[in-house]
Amino acid sequence: MTPWLQPYDPLHQAVESTLVAALPILFFIVTLAIFRWRLYGAAAGTLLLAVILAVTVYGMPVASVAAAALYGFSYGLWPISWIIVGVVFLYRLTVRSGHFEVVRASIASITPDARLQMILIGFAFSAFLEGAAGYGTPVAITAALLVGLGFDPLRAAVLCLITNTAPVAFGAMGTSITAAAQVSHTDLTALTAIAGRQLPLLSLLSLGWVTVALAGWRGTRDIWPALLVAGASFAGTMMATALWGGPQLPTIMASLVCMTSLVILLRFWHPATILRPETAARRKSSVDLPRLGARHVARAWLPFGLLTICMVVWGSKGFQSWFAPGGPLSKTTLWLEVPFLHGVIYKTTPVVDGLEWYPAVFRFDVLGAVGTGIFLAVLLSAIGLRWQPKFVLDVFAETCTRLWPTVLAIGLVLALATVSSYSGMSATLALALAKSGKVYPLVAPVLGWFGVFLTGSDTASNVLFAPLQATVAHQIGVPDTLLVSANMLGGAAGKMISPQSIAVACGAVGLTGREALVLRATLRVSAVFAVIAGLAIVLQS
Repeated sequence: MTPWLQPYDPLHQAVESTLVAALPILFFIVTLAIFRWRLYGAAAGTLLLAVILAVTVYGMPVASVAAAALYGFSYGLWPISWIIVGVVFLYRLTVRSGHFEVVRASIASITPDARLQMILIGFAFSAFLEGAAGYGTPVAITAALLVGLGFDPLRAAVLCLITNTAPVAFGAMGTSITAAAQVSHTDLTALTAIAGRQLPLLSLLSLGWVTVALAGWRGTRDIWPALLVAGASFAGTMMATALWGGPQLPTIMASLVCMTSLVILLRFWHPATILRPETAARRKSSVDLPRLGARHVARAWLPFGLLTICMVVWGSKGFQSWFAPGGPLSKTTLWLEVPFLHGVIYKTTPVVDGLEWYPAVFRFDVLGAVGTGIFLAVLLSAIGLRWQPKFVLDVFAETCTRLWPTVLAIGLVLALATVSSYSGMSATLALALAKSGKVYPLVAPVLGWFGVFLTGSDTASNVLFAPLQATVAHQIGVPDTLLVSANMLGGAAGKMISPQSIAVACGAVGLTGREALVLRATLRVSAVFAVIAGLAIVLQS
């Protein structure tokens, strides 16, 4: 066993060590946002820098560095890229088969207004998908839907990333907040309640922000009844469900109530002026919806209905328990201990002074992965809509050709995150932030913001930093649930600039290679949200 971080503890306390640990992040942002490298190029260069620092400064053995990079890259392929390929594959099938024309017309029949379509799909439906499954599926599906409705691809990607903030903390049936409570030893009920008071603010902020970005202040005023109904129904339901219903349902219930309330409103009210999506304003739909009838509309929506059902089933704890150790389908899941990493590596622990184990086990769940549920939806759609096998295979080949840069980028980003975590670079930056003393509540969300930027996952950020947040809370005399929830609040704000999320969004709307534009558009928004989150935590503390 090689506790290689132990000899470097004095270095970790120095300012120089913090600067060294921050170098990969600075390099990544500069190359991507300023020099506008492609995402996989920036990720590859940053990974190389992180590997060099892990070996030369942190003393991590070369074999373990290679194992960490391979472990992270594999996680990027499975389950994350498996999900993204499945989602885009299903969407491309509906477009190529012509069914998406009917989907577009049916949405336009509810409202042809781009602002209301953004609220209905980019905000409410995205929240539902986040609550059911997470893992990048909300951004991929809703951004692709909006592009199909006529939105500019860059605008659709940016706006969907911004709206996918508040739902993240309660995403995937409460997985993120449950993990935070477990690793930080805080009360789950109390943590859910305090998050339920904080996150509605972020949801209202993101809703207002995207509407102003899309239509300006005057255009936003024109739809104030819809904003009032959508914001009040979503925020109110999320708060009520979090206070009395536990962490599994706040996002799902809030999104369902929001969509239902908005559809009811639109039966009696429409804005005085219609703002049509960019490309939709220059074309007329070839589909006459009334002439098609309910049966044709239902057939067109079948793939997305099956997708939603499969995601809800695959995201449920009951179904996932089948694949856990001791479950009836546990033998379909492989748990692979990563050589040179599992049981060998130590990390600086944020809980107590000293070192602790940091396990490395790769889960290959062939049937239990959410992506498998998505491909089942594809299969059922092909059967129900009688798509020919050659047509399906041709579209799959086209999808893979289109998405390989995105898949490569996601793998490299996850490899970078894993090397940073196992080498101790992430812990170095976290401990540096924790030394801010009494002003720490102001910067507490920054830790979650940084964690999600690095890992692409609010759950992973909570596992990494929630214990540190709880420890600092005891030291400065504030409730541990407050700072652990601050980690989630900051993570929600950081989700929109996560390279993994940006890669997913760009891959879904056909902007692969233009990730720098998306990062530049979301970075300022994310920073503003993080500052507001910090101020909210200070007021509560």
